[in-house]
Amino acid sequence: MRIVITGAAGFIGSHLTESLLDQGHSVVGIDNLLTGDMANVAHLIGRDFQFIKHDVTNYIHVEGPVDRVLHWASPASPIDYLELPIPTLKVGALGTHKALGLAKAKGARFIIASTRRSCASSTRTVPGCASMTGARFPTSSRRRCAART
Repeated sequence: MRIVITGAAGFIGSHLTESLLDQGHSVVGIDNLLTGDMANVAHLIGRDFQFIKHDVTNYIHVEGPVDRVLHWASPASPIDYLELPIPTLKVGALGTHKALGLAKAKGARFIIASTRRSCASSTRTVPGCASMTGARFPTSSRRRCAART
């Protein structure tokens, strides 16, 4: 199976990439390295792995067939998304839109990752709603965007 992973150079994305390669899959990793690190995937070069340095808020083009698109791209640490609210919001909205576009164009299944915190805040009053004004708004919007498309 050929799998595209956005956010492949992040902590979770890099471990997922390695696991999928170990299972015999071909992986295309995409990351703009804003919070990811090439050192996380450098040891995978030479395997059935292609790395593309790219900002997924822009059109995503991948040559050849794709079976799955796993959208993991996002500053995930509270420190990162508090310091980078606009890029976090953009990758959550535009990045999700562009990754969905790739999946649609390739006839691939789409899987998105979202933090538990954006899915189930202890302060919510309406099931499924996350704060529109809190510090986690940039990450909460990611789930809303994916759920509405």
